[in-house]
Amino acid sequence: MTFSLSSKLHHDTFSLDHNELMRVLSQIPNLLVIQDLDGVCMGLVKDPLTRVMTIDYIKAVQSFSPHFCVLTNGEHVGQRGVNRIVENALGDPSLAKDGGYYLPGLAAGGIQWQDSFGSVAYPGVLDKELEFLATVPQRIQQRLTKFFSQYPDVMNAEVLRDCIHTATLDNVASPTANLNVFYERLVSAVSIYGELQTAIADLMTTLLAEAAQQNIADSFFVHYAPNLGRDENGLEILRPVTPQDSGTTDFQFMLRGAVKEAGVVAILNRYYYERTGRHPLGADFSARRAPQSLEALLNLVVDHFAPEEMPLIVGVGDTVNSTVEQRDGESIVRRGGSDRNFLQLIQNMGKAMNLGHIVVYVDSSGGEVLNRKPLRVETATDEQGQTYQKVVEGPCDPQDKTDPLQLNVVFPGGHQQYCALFQQAAQNRVQ
Repeated sequence: MTFSLSSKLHHDTFSLDHNELMRVLSQIPNLLVIQDLDGVCMGLVKDPLTRVMTIDYIKAVQSFSPHFCVLTNGEHVGQRGVNRIVENALGDPSLAKDGGYYLPGLAAGGIQWQDSFGSVAYPGVLDKELEFLATVPQRIQQRLTKFFSQYPDVMNAEVLRDCIHTATLDNVASPTANLNVFYERLVSAVSIYGELQTAIADLMTTLLAEAAQQNIADSFFVHYAPNLGRDENGLEILRPVTPQDSGTTDFQFMLRGAVKEAGVVAILNRYYYERTGRHPLGADFSARRAPQSLEALLNLVVDHFAPEEMPLIVGVGDTVNSTVEQRDGESIVRRGGSDRNFLQLIQNMGKAMNLGHIVVYVDSSGGEVLNRKPLRVETATDEQGQTYQKVVEGPCDPQDKTDPLQLNVVFPGGHQQYCALFQQAAQNRVQ
């Protein structure tokens, strides 16, 4: 059988043609998978310390090398890092390092690079920036303690202490307040949870002001996950809680430039070097040196990356959303999600360079985190009377008719369904 080196999937929307995606992942030599982690290759959970990854998936990643890179807002290292999850799955930390089983790619939004043997670097990051970040976890704990001193009857002292510990992610490059555990406790008192969201957002604003006093004002930004896109000043908009939706749960204090779309370009720069021996943007390029807008990033790629060497890119994520509000007779559309922009850039590159880049969406609504809208799948009948499954509604607001992001292939069955396909494709590539 002869296989085409391209695919029609980049034209599709909400496709369930997993066989064609399997063919792409299995057969195309110059391929690059850029993939998120939480919700994609492991279930979404309230406590990051309970995350689990299968050994079969980890081995599949190794088989894909060098055609695979992670791109995550989480981190590789630390107590709550992905490396610990890999080590637990293998049962031996030395096996992970000696065998090259760590997940290669960019973490902390795009500024923490790791190879498969666990060598970690922070391209473009200054020591004084890392020193400031090291103070943030304690500040988060202090703010949480102060907030709940107003509500002594909400939970007992021991439970509160455990929740604060769970909620404070002491990441090296992206310290985070993860409020999932508090939403679970406050689901019947969402007004208090809403006040908590505001309190942590205020803390992040305070930290930015303190950084400015230390002459590193331009070093940091705050990432809300999930969010409602950006305002007119380019700042992310907090997604408020509702009785059915936890809204923003993750408040990440991050290094400027640590955004996934910039990470895509940094990954490409490294990938071209592996294939050609030359960095199109120079060996010192990092996500921190990348322009901020999608348009400028696209122009950077078009101007510097040879199309004949460009891999077919498959971008995989699970966090894309939009909401439409009616205000004074006008529809206000807010588009967000921490995977939206990196998937959009991959799609834009494919269109601009006449390549078949593919955007894949994994439905993570079946996890413990209650801020994901599930795909709606219905049974339809074709002209021959055969029944088939059809996605009739995606993860965004159905009133949002002009979303530029086209989700080509979707996995309603979540990370288990995606991982099964990925693992089979890995076996196919090495046969």
